[in-house]
Amino acid sequence: MSLSQAQKKAFRSIGHHLNPVVTVSENGISEGVIAELERALNDHELIKIKLALPERDDRAAMLEELVTQSGAVRIQTIGKVALLYRHNPKANAKLSNVKRFAEHHGRH
Repeated sequence: MSLSQAQKKAFRSIGHHLNPVVTVSENGISEGVIAELERALNDHELIKIKLALPERDDRAAMLEELVTQSGAVRIQTIGKVALLYRHNPKANAKLSNVKRFAEHHGRH
């Protein structure tokens, strides 16, 4: 799935106000982490995850693995926090961050 620069900009604007919903520690990627990532992407479509690893290269490798396993798109990475998006055509409008904040992106 490829997104336009305008879509990515809108998602970054929405994501600015989100808190991380999934945290990956030095223990790595477990079945529980994958299950929580799947649930979060299905419910919210656009989520922040925190990679609690000290080394930048380790964070990058773990993020790539998470993106590959989940089928999500990395929108942005700043430090230890990454913003991921995966479209869900059946997303609940009350849970989806994309649908809830669509009219708010960047315009306060």
